[in-house]
Amino acid sequence: MEVKGLVRILETTVEGQKKISVALLRVKGVGHALSLAIPRAVGLDPSRKIGTLSDGELEKLEDAIKNPAKYGIPSHMLNRRRDPKTGEDRHLSESDLVLTRKSDIDFLKKIRCYRGIRHELGLPVRGQRTRSSFRKGRTVGVSRKKK
Repeated sequence: MEVKGLVRILETTVEGQKKISVALLRVKGVGHALSLAIPRAVGLDPSRKIGTLSDGELEKLEDAIKNPAKYGIPSHMLNRRRDPKTGEDRHLSESDLVLTRKSDIDFLKKIRCYRGIRHELGLPVRGQRTRSSFRKGRTVGVSRKKK
């Protein structure tokens, strides 16, 4: 069986020598759990080399990445559950994921919520301390109060 050198999945080029589960990790929006679940849901062995797959099997993999719920993958594995605009469970990958994330952050900035303001200022958004971390520029040392 001939192994292809490079395989194109969605918008990502992957080496054909890699196992399916490892190769799917290169696709933006697919994590470890999903990279094991997708080939099994489609009916492929996750340890098989991705370069040995036929065009039909690659199309099935791409469709399973775009619509995992259609292949019986549970909703807790999707990366966009209860979408704020539509309310449905979706899974985004590649450029859709990047654009949606950017529009979410822009929305937070527009409504001037705390998280949006932190994004604007380039500060940590999730409550981390800033006294010693996230320092850049001239303010590197901790200044002491003068007596």
